[in-house]
Amino acid sequence: MNNAKLLDRARELKPILHHEVVEPVGGFQLKERYSPEKEEIVLHKLHHLAMGRGQNLCLDFGSHHVGYITLDLSYTGSHPDAPAFLKLKFAETMKELSENSDNYDGWISRSWIQEEYVHVDVLPSHVTLPRRYAFRYLKITMMDTSPKYKLVIRSAECMTETSADRGRAEPFPTGDALLDRIDEVSLRTLANCMQDVFEDGPKRDQRLWMGDLRLQALTNYVSFKNNNLVKRCLYLFAGSRFPDGKISACLFTRPTVQADDTFLLDYALFFAVALEEYLQETGDEEALNDLYDIAMQQIEIALRMCRDHVVTEDAVKDLFVDWCDELDKTACAQAIIIYALRYARRLARRKNDWSQATWLLEQSEGMKKAAREHFWDEEKQCFVSNGQISIASQVWMVLSDTLSPDEAAELMGRSEEFMDRCPMATPYMYHYYVMALLRSGLFDKAMEVIRWYWGSMLKTGTDTFWEAWNPDQPDASPYGNGGSVINSYCHAWSCTPAFFLRRYRLHEKTAS
Repeated sequence: MNNAKLLDRARELKPILHHEVVEPVGGFQLKERYSPEKEEIVLHKLHHLAMGRGQNLCLDFGSHHVGYITLDLSYTGSHPDAPAFLKLKFAETMKELSENSDNYDGWISRSWIQEEYVHVDVLPSHVTLPRRYAFRYLKITMMDTSPKYKLVIRSAECMTETSADRGRAEPFPTGDALLDRIDEVSLRTLANCMQDVFEDGPKRDQRLWMGDLRLQALTNYVSFKNNNLVKRCLYLFAGSRFPDGKISACLFTRPTVQADDTFLLDYALFFAVALEEYLQETGDEEALNDLYDIAMQQIEIALRMCRDHVVTEDAVKDLFVDWCDELDKTACAQAIIIYALRYARRLARRKNDWSQATWLLEQSEGMKKAAREHFWDEEKQCFVSNGQISIASQVWMVLSDTLSPDEAAELMGRSEEFMDRCPMATPYMYHYYVMALLRSGLFDKAMEVIRWYWGSMLKTGTDTFWEAWNPDQPDASPYGNGGSVINSYCHAWSCTPAFFLRRYRLHEKTAS
């Protein structure tokens, strides 16, 4: 169900893309095809390197980039009497260079793996690849030439692309070297996901997801301040709903805007949350008037999935929360609806829709009371979801304000007790864990989590933060066997340490 007026407004908000030409800062050769062992190459001698069959060259562009590659190719020896046949492998991390993609057997399409086979018929030649890539390293393998000549790669360059104005994100020294580095990597992660929409990942899926958008927008407000991009994305979601009015979990934007066939209740509810946060930043009356009814519709759809103020299976079956198949999400569903009701009430007050605000308050209080009755275990002093105790249930119930401030602080102060039961799998869930700690007044503990979790990711040498991260299993993937080759190593929902540091680091206060 597309709304032409809303989509036209989104089209008008399409951002200017900023470009920069970057070149490699170093080069090396892997000793064997899938070996991590390497031999460094002095870059200024690159144009003397003649490559024959089976040889490879790895170029290091210094940090993670998103853009388009151009190669300046020549040859040495006799005039080429056969095409140069190249394999190009783009890698976000060093480890990817030595992975054999033939071993991948996951459930996401292998077509996302950034490998290309290229024939070059005429040498010398400039070759510009048509696809956009997300990478730090480029591995060029000479599949074949002919015995009469060898290939010379005279130079390589990347034309980067982002809608983030990096000059608007001022440095934010914390006095802590680790936190400063976390802030820097967070901002690069966000910037590389800011294209003509907020993408979830520039390597894969290159789509606009509602759950990612909410977190990207928060970090954008304290850094690049491209608020029109947030507005554009909200209008895209509002303008391309399902026939029953539900907001899709994600959108395709090329060749035309189209809602994916995925519905996630928590993501749909975050539309109201993200709209209210956008209005807090901008006071944009146009957006309030255009999007208010659609935000309220998502709330009303969710409440129809409840009976006597308790969520039903309809509310739970289409819920993300985190990459954890074993997680019972019933308590989370209850809490996320209550959480969204708080933001919906703020929207109603902005709109001077007082009868709606009163009704939303009644629904919220009823659901909080039911949450205490159905999910709180007085003996265990925690929330239990169908017999399961998980950190996710505690986090979302705290964020819903179902507990008093003192109760929330006591519960989150014991949060380590719940970590081994359906442990958190992604920076996305860790974001909400940090939010719950802040809302409970546990500022120092929140900062320690950022140091430990995102700081441990830095030990891999990464330049951007990843889609999934388990410090105890660095190669873990939610996508099955060999899935690390398809993991997204620059992923939008992991960018929020910059938000926490810039909004909460210098002033100890609770999250909204």
